[in-house]
Amino acid sequence: MNFEWFALFQHFASMSLLAIGGAIATTSEMHRYLVEQRAWLTDQQFTSSIALAQAAPGPNILFVALFGWQVGLNAAGPATDRLIPWSALLGMAVSMIGILGPSSVLTYVASQWAHRHRTSRGVRAFKAGMAPVVVALLLSTAWVLASARVDPARDWRAWALTAVSALVVWRTRLHLLWLLGFGALLGGLGVL
Repeated sequence: MNFEWFALFQHFASMSLLAIGGAIATTSEMHRYLVEQRAWLTDQQFTSSIALAQAAPGPNILFVALFGWQVGLNAAGPATDRLIPWSALLGMAVSMIGILGPSSVLTYVASQWAHRHRTSRGVRAFKAGMAPVVVALLLSTAWVLASARVDPARDWRAWALTAVSALVVWRTRLHLLWLLGFGALLGGLGVL
């Protein structure tokens, strides 16, 4: 497989600058690029990487490392003479440097500037204006993840639970752990 490491880096670097609210908010675009456009990952690899990273302790960004790891394994091909192909490690490094580098530099520079100008009208307006953008990005991520695993016609209970949970989060101050626990209980009982 003739692989374009710079294209992978460039994609994650651009996602880094769009990841307002966290990298998880850009997974719909990552899916479009990695699965649909480039076919570097399968749907199963994409969703499994997110599920594994979210279940593991540690930072939320681990799913990007798993994307890079999987892309590298796929680039190495099915037969390899090494235990861990160098391309898997390279894919992980390229994706993590790409997703963390630009946003880290931008965050540092912007936070220094915003702190100096925290009382200005523009800074306050920017903060207020970004809230709906973050919500929309998170909703698009939820849609991509849910539609890959759940059929809306058959699994209406999961969609209803999602809608009720969103309404409860929006209208109450109930802690999210209670909702997660309730969802886990329903799943454990086989309701969902």
